[in-house]
Amino acid sequence: MGDRLKGKVAIVTGSGRGLGKCHALALAAEGAKLVINDLGGAVDGTGAAKGPADEVVEEIKKMGGEAVANYDSVATYEAGESIIKTAIDNFGRVDILVNNAGVLRDRMVFNMTEEEWDTAIKVHLYGHFNTTKHACVVMRQQKSGRIINTSSSAGLGNMGQANYSAAKEGIIGLTRTVAIDMGRYGITCNAIRPLAGTRLTLTTELFEAWKKRGMTEEQIRGMFPQPEDISPLVVFLCTDEAANINGRTFDVAAGNVGLYTEPENFRSIFKEGMWTIDELCDLIPKTLARSLENPSPPAAPKE
Repeated sequence: MGDRLKGKVAIVTGSGRGLGKCHALALAAEGAKLVINDLGGAVDGTGAAKGPADEVVEEIKKMGGEAVANYDSVATYEAGESIIKTAIDNFGRVDILVNNAGVLRDRMVFNMTEEEWDTAIKVHLYGHFNTTKHACVVMRQQKSGRIINTSSSAGLGNMGQANYSAAKEGIIGLTRTVAIDMGRYGITCNAIRPLAGTRLTLTTELFEAWKKRGMTEEQIRGMFPQPEDISPLVVFLCTDEAANINGRTFDVAAGNVGLYTEPENFRSIFKEGMWTIDELCDLIPKTLARSLENPSPPAAPKE
């Protein structure tokens, strides 16, 4: 075991399986004490079980580390406070928060139900706020802390994931603002867009779609990095070496780590006063919309 995080207390939400479990084990391997939070539910958020969190706690203890389990859902404000309180009650402080818990309720937007929308937003976006708010109260008093949020490339747009995409890009906005709010207190907040083979990516729907293209299950799995390949970056963002990295978003897939640029206005048109509709209809296609392509053009009429 290493000692880069010796004496630090870390919380990882959704750490009973997949990415969260790998993050927790990697943090423990560097000396951090862990709160393993996991509801133990299915991919769609239904059900609950203590087994996944308990098993990771035992694995960390066998490594020679310290860990306790928490079974709350991140989807409620009260549970978010309870998760942070678990760290305080057992270890006396909170140094690291990795927001990782998630669910999927995929459906094309014209078929999506209100409940499917609400579930994804509650677990992902509300879930990030519910833990972050309460962690920041403690970290502000300590004048130190690291928060790592989990976004996704789906936030840039992905078919059939309007709820998930909206939540994941909302997390980027949350990350930027928490970084601004908390940076003066010695706290950083960054986000990752990971690509790895987990329950949330290797879905039945994905396998069915790719098998129709002639791929085997082994070939499909081979397209995705392993979850443990993502965790070194998460650990790095918790170290002293990352103290000046704040409010940024990273792409990570095994050996590929990238830093996203921040959005900027790259073209503009200007005139004194207000544009007329006639002027915009004439000018924008020649200027702002020049060379733009529709990412999903209308389908050709069926013959």
